[in-house]
Amino acid sequence: MRSHGFILVIFIAIGIAYFYPEGTQLLPLKTITDIGIGLIFFFYGLKLAPAEFKAGLLNYRVHIIIHITTFLIFPLLCLACLPFFENGLRSDLWIALFFLGTLPSTVSSSVVMVALAKGNLPTAIFNASLSGLIGIVATPLWIGFILEKTTDFDFLEVLQKLCLQIIVPLAIGLFLQRYFGDLARKYGKQLSLFDKTTIILIIYSSFSNSFTSDLFRTVALNELIKMVAIVLVLFFVVFFGLAFFSNLIGLNTEDKIAAQFCGTKKSLVHGSVMVRVIFGNAASSGLLLLPIMLYHSAQLILVAWFAEKYRKREILEV
Repeated sequence: MRSHGFILVIFIAIGIAYFYPEGTQLLPLKTITDIGIGLIFFFYGLKLAPAEFKAGLLNYRVHIIIHITTFLIFPLLCLACLPFFENGLRSDLWIALFFLGTLPSTVSSSVVMVALAKGNLPTAIFNASLSGLIGIVATPLWIGFILEKTTDFDFLEVLQKLCLQIIVPLAIGLFLQRYFGDLARKYGKQLSLFDKTTIILIIYSSFSNSFTSDLFRTVALNELIKMVAIVLVLFFVVFFGLAFFSNLIGLNTEDKIAAQFCGTKKSLVHGSVMVRVIFGNAASSGLLLLPIMLYHSAQLILVAWFAEKYRKREILEV
C-alpha cells in the first residue's frame, strides 16, 4: 500500500507540474536535486549489509540469469521494438523505452516481494544490491552507445557527472558503512522517505520542463497507448521467459522466484536519477520518465499478484 501511495504522489506531482510549472523558479530545484542524488547513493552505500550480501554470493546460476536478463536481454528486447517507432533511433519515445530497458533492478521492492512469495531471500538481497551497483555503469554505457550514433551526446561529460554525483558518494558511503552502517539500516524507513522526496522533486522538475516546452502536445494518444502495450508485453515476456528458463535448468521454486522477481524489476529511483545525470534539464526529460513510471506501476501490481500466488503454494503444501 505504501508503494501504491508513492505512485499516487508521483501523479499528483505531475498534475502540479502541468498546472503550475512555474514552481521550478521559486526554489533552486536543480541544486537541491543534485545534492539529493549524491545523498541517495551515499546512503545506498551506507545501508549495504555485508553479511546479507555474502549470504547469497554462491548462488551463481541465479546471479547470471538475473543480470544477463537485466542488462542484456531487456535492452535487446527494447532494441527489437525499434520498428514500431516511426523516427527510429531519433524517436524520443523509443529512446525513453530503451532507457527503461537499460535500468537496474529495484532493491527494496524486489526483496519485499521475494520475501512475500517465500523465495530465496539472501539471493534476492545479493542480486538487487549488485544490480544497483552494475547499473551505475551499464545504463550510461548503453545510452551512450545508442545516442552517440544519432546526436551530439557527450559521454565524457556524462561520465564526469556520474563520478561526481553517484560514484564518489557511493564509495564514501561504502567506506563509512563499517562505522555508520547499523545506524543507517536502523533508520532505513526515514532514509527511504528522503529518497522518495528527492525522486518526487526530480519528477516535478522534469515534467515542468516538458510541459513548459509543450513537448507532450507532440505525442499522439495512440503513441501513448502503444507505449503502455509495449511496456506490459515486455513485462510478461521477461517474467514468463525467466520462469521457462528457470524450469529448463532445474532451479528450485525459491530460486525461480528470486530470478523472476529480480530479473523483471526496473528501478524508478535509478531511472529518475539517471535522467537528471545523463540528460540534465532537457525538455524531453519528463517524456523519458514516462515508460519508467508506467512500468514501475505495472510491476508493483503484477508482481504483488504473482507473489501472493506463490505464497499460497506454501499454505497448500502445509
